[in-house]
Amino acid sequence: MPGYLLHQGATVLCLHAGQAQPTAPNPRVKVGGQAIVTQPTAYTIAGCPFNVSGSPVPCVTAQFTTAATRVKSGGVPVLLKDSQAVCAPNGTGVNIVVTQVRVKGQ
Repeated sequence: MPGYLLHQGATVLCLHAGQAQPTAPNPRVKVGGQAIVTQPTAYTIAGCPFNVSGSPVPCVTAQFTTAATRVKSGGVPVLLKDSQAVCAPNGTGVNIVVTQVRVKGQ
């Protein structure tokens, strides 16, 4: 399914509203002046308030499990607005709230 390419400035949140940022965006390809993000790139998460029975278990990192099937950068699939991720250590997902709306991939 086609979707907009994910870029460094996209708003990505863990399911508990912690802010996720890519650790190493792809500097070779830019959309709207910002680097895109490829599938192997991990995301760090800050400000996750999740806790279980009074014991904090916040999301710390996220790794994307799905990406574009037809669009690659440097031989690596790019991330799309509909890509899925898993957060560690609790296994929840992420919400991609805002991204650029000019370039689509599949």
